[in-house]
Amino acid sequence: MFEGLRKIFGIEADTSGLDRGGVSGSVREIADALDRLPPERARHLASFAYILGRVANVDLEVTPEETRAMEGILRRLAGLSEDEAILIVRIAKSQHELFGATESYVVTREFARSSSEEEKNALLECLFAVSASDNEVSGIEEAEIRKIAGELGLSHADFIAARFRVRDQIPLLKPPDPRD
Repeated sequence: MFEGLRKIFGIEADTSGLDRGGVSGSVREIADALDRLPPERARHLASFAYILGRVANVDLEVTPEETRAMEGILRRLAGLSEDEAILIVRIAKSQHELFGATESYVVTREFARSSSEEEKNALLECLFAVSASDNEVSGIEEAEIRKIAGELGLSHADFIAARFRVRDQIPLLKPPDPRD
């Protein structure tokens, strides 16, 4: 049965951890949960959600605020229902917990190959939105976003522009409190 589903989605597995189409196992699992969508769109959303989870989990804890931010982003950008967004985020988070260090680069490069410059920059904005969902972008979150921006092939200027939009949540960039 699973072999038939893999063939329908064009994701026959090989022994390298990637299928013949270059799709990682983590993305494949999320994509399989989205079988109502065209396979390429499902893979794209799966990669997107996984990368959001990568930033949320960089400090080894995904807060409820970060989870809600990821779900909201998927609902708005992908037009998913609340249940679909919850499912994708839940699967992405668990896949990241299981395979994070080994899959992160592969998933991000896969997303970069299949995305336009506009989609990459939208992801960058969303990464900052997730990290700022608890009202502070930590240094470790910012460093991970910078790393992801590089893996996506985005410029330093792209990174700085996205970072600027959340400057009030970055401790070093916050304007001084006049009460202090």
